[in-house]
Amino acid sequence: MKETLRLKVDPAAPEGQEFGATIARAAEILRRGGTVAFPTETVYGLGANALDAEAVAGIFAAKERPSWDPLIVHVSGPEMLERVAAKLNENARRLAEVFWPGPMTLLLPKRNEVPDVVTAGRPLVGVRMPAHPVALELIRAAGVPVAAPSANRFGHTSPTRAEHVAADLGGRIDAILDGGETAHGLESTVMEPREDGCVIIYRPGVITAEQVRGVCAGTVEYYAPAETTRRPEALPSPGVGLRHYAPRARMVLVGGSGSEQVEAFRRTVTEAALAGERVGAMVPDRFEAALEGVSARGYPWGRWDCPEELGQRLYAAMRELDAQEVTVIVCPLPTAEGVGLAICDRLRKSARGE
Repeated sequence: MKETLRLKVDPAAPEGQEFGATIARAAEILRRGGTVAFPTETVYGLGANALDAEAVAGIFAAKERPSWDPLIVHVSGPEMLERVAAKLNENARRLAEVFWPGPMTLLLPKRNEVPDVVTAGRPLVGVRMPAHPVALELIRAAGVPVAAPSANRFGHTSPTRAEHVAADLGGRIDAILDGGETAHGLESTVMEPREDGCVIIYRPGVITAEQVRGVCAGTVEYYAPAETTRRPEALPSPGVGLRHYAPRARMVLVGGSGSEQVEAFRRTVTEAALAGERVGAMVPDRFEAALEGVSARGYPWGRWDCPEELGQRLYAAMRELDAQEVTVIVCPLPTAEGVGLAICDRLRKSARGE
């Protein structure tokens, strides 16, 4: 166990002296090979110097993350990008111009300076430029690209608040930079702009396939890993593991639409309660009546017609219900379109067995 510093910073006051001093302290920890959790616009990341293999190994140790799962490298601008990526094709340039800074990760040919531990030995490196002022200033102050997966134990629910990070990684990392709750709550969209003009989306996110199609020449395709995959070495990018983003409780998903889905949700919750389960339920506004008279712990998930809100609250909902020691969480599946596709992706991965 090590002492984990808790450093508070206000993202709304980036010009302040206290902001600069706190960022400088965290940046120094990164420069000397330490690990720092920090907020991005998606979720909290656990950062280390991406060009220092020993520092990156500290991420894997703290998260108990397997070595076959590659990391995403965060940069602060074009010059830092050139230290990580060997080249950008035309679609990569278009995507970067439109969506950076922002919640988009590009898989790009890596430079030799990037240690193999970052990419799990693969020739492509995931790179993104975060939009969060704390993240950007931390990377700029450190002066090095920062490798940073989500700041949680491997396979667990991603953190959207500093207290989530502390619950998973307190005593395992050097510092937590507390910048408040994250804005999107879903990890970045991960895509590969290939040389043949096709763009492959490996992990959907807030930036949707429809938006990508509006920017790129060529086709845009979504890669969904088969449930029968058993060879982790074959995973092409971060965030496509089959069992991922999972709470401690067993997840049960309820599909469908309209009143039939609401009724199926009510029935599933009721049956679980009658079976003796401690039931938690993620309850959008249109599903509230389904819990009347049922013994369940409901979390007010948000507006059913606002997937951005559901996404922002997704992991907080899972963690809150876990804290109430439920044994099963029942959750309705939104329509798999736009941001809804990203929510469905995370929910299905959280619900798959070991």
